[in-house]
Amino acid sequence: MTTRGFSNDNGKETAVARRYSAAARQTEAALCCPVDYRREYLDIIPEEILQRDYGCGDPTPYVQEGETVLDLGSGSGKTCYILAQVVGPQGRVIGVDCNPEMLALARRHRHTVAEWLGYANVEFRYGLIQDLALDLELLARQTRGLAIDTPEQWITLRQIEQRLWHEQPMIPDESVDCVVSNCVLNLVRPEDRRQLLAEIYRVLKPGGRAAISDIVSDENVPEHLQNDAELWSGCISGAFREDQFLKAFQEAGFYGIHIAARQSEPWRTVEGIEFRSLTLVAYKGKQSPCLERNQAVIYRGPFKKVEDDDGHVYYRGERMAVCDKTFALLQRPPYKDCFIFIEPRQPVPPEEAAPFDCSRPVHRHPRETKGQAYYVTTEARSTCTEADNCC
Repeated sequence: MTTRGFSNDNGKETAVARRYSAAARQTEAALCCPVDYRREYLDIIPEEILQRDYGCGDPTPYVQEGETVLDLGSGSGKTCYILAQVVGPQGRVIGVDCNPEMLALARRHRHTVAEWLGYANVEFRYGLIQDLALDLELLARQTRGLAIDTPEQWITLRQIEQRLWHEQPMIPDESVDCVVSNCVLNLVRPEDRRQLLAEIYRVLKPGGRAAISDIVSDENVPEHLQNDAELWSGCISGAFREDQFLKAFQEAGFYGIHIAARQSEPWRTVEGIEFRSLTLVAYKGKQSPCLERNQAVIYRGPFKKVEDDDGHVYYRGERMAVCDKTFALLQRPPYKDCFIFIEPRQPVPPEEAAPFDCSRPVHRHPRETKGQAYYVTTEARSTCTEADNCC
């Protein structure tokens, strides 16, 4: 590998490792895109960490008190120590990084930060963010003395990895409320990105979310820029194209994917291609049966109609039939303020519900939700409650 190019994709990983190892020892301003953080969160974080922090956005506002949070590519630990304050003593923060120098820097201040906070809720683990099941420190301990110089020994190594994945995963399935990352996904080789997103999905609990800040491009990045070691390790030439960044999360099974923050002016422009910071939020948990329980939603507007990721079309002001899964989904962020929700007067128990055909838009007749007593005449209501929202 030369200083300006790669001979293969392994060179990309080597360039990233070398550059971030050096950046753990001495501040490199070129790796940092200016980000505004809440000052009160920074007051307890040692200056050494603040000076060695490299990122492009702030995913911490999308985390809630009491949650278990996983930070991918935790680096110096700054984001983790901010999150420690956000989630509070009942929450938990796990940072994962594959750079030993960065891990050492982050771990060095764990006890100091815990003393200032009055509780310890942060830990750092050594692993690849595209393989969150394999704890590299545990692997090193269990393969100590194993010289990988024969096919049989390589097979033994693979068997140990398989056993650790299944018996002692670094991050277990469905164990995390929120996955965050700050300018790291673009450093992962393109051929590993599908696995990376699958790993994020795997470790999230149903209903959990990912809040990811990363550098994106407005055009395709040509191969000669991708092969530039300085641009790749500097979080530039490995950037997702902006629209493909969101599409990748959709293809991984996430829903509710939206741009939470976007830098208006580019951070850098290279050969006319603009690179800027973007933060997306995406949710897990729409995989369940579609059941008919006579529920309906009304899209509030302002658009004439909208279409969701599953092809459901909602017309402004019109009562649309939805399955039980979609009815529950739309009551969660980021959709809940967009709809009015209509429960049937005579509930249909889940065990009695028939399958619902979600393949086409269906208007729901009001009598379907009113049940058998639709013909009843009542007197005008004398009061208007706050729940009616009619005052």
